[in-house]
Amino acid sequence: MTMRASLDSFNTKRTLDTAGGSVAYRSLPALEEAGVAKISRLPFSIRVVIESVLRSEDGKIVTKDDVERAAKYDPAAPGSEAVPYMPARVLMQDFTGVPAVVDLAALRSAMHRFGFNPERINPILPVDLVIDHSVQVDVFGSADALARNATFEFDRNRERYEFLRWGQRAFENFRVVPPANGICHQVNLEYLARVVQTRKEDGGTFAFPDSLVGTDSHTTMVNGLGVLGWGVGGIEAEAVMLGQPFSCCRRRSSACA
Repeated sequence: MTMRASLDSFNTKRTLDTAGGSVAYRSLPALEEAGVAKISRLPFSIRVVIESVLRSEDGKIVTKDDVERAAKYDPAAPGSEAVPYMPARVLMQDFTGVPAVVDLAALRSAMHRFGFNPERINPILPVDLVIDHSVQVDVFGSADALARNATFEFDRNRERYEFLRWGQRAFENFRVVPPANGICHQVNLEYLARVVQTRKEDGGTFAFPDSLVGTDSHTTMVNGLGVLGWGVGGIEAEAVMLGQPFSCCRRRSSACA
């Protein structure tokens, strides 16, 4: 599975020279100059959504009409149609992450049975899975409490943790944060959030705003860093992981699936 080739119907691709080299990006001022809409009047959170739709245009799942509909957002008359939003990454915790990895493994098994290369099955978007929802306090009030609790946790969940470790080695775009390293939204805020994400594209580097959907109920805390994040269910997160856009409803500022 690979990222779909993007279109540039509005000629918004630009380059920026930085200390680390030249990067490409999609310009919202260029979209405004094309006469689509007065984007500079919109809140920054809406602009992040518009940039995502603009960057994800492929003529099939995300169309030119979707870009125009997102750009013409009017808070006074938002309408009821949804726009397809593709975040930069996906965040999972172990309860919802394990079934997702099981599904990926099942897809690889099916590919093998039908005579295709199973290694083609990978998350399309980067996925981080933080193991933190299996915490149980057995020992407290001592200097070695963390280490002893971690040992108990590994013993109780060995089979699941070994499976997730296999998944990290087997799949591209998939990382696992081991137990005893912090809770999901803390790790997201302090380590995973990049504010500006980059990826290799057409032989160069492409830069775009960091954003995510996450299966942790506190995912939205990352908004405090200027990173747009929504808390979603496991099915929605898995769909996004496999390249399906998340539906942002124009009638309100939250997202719905």
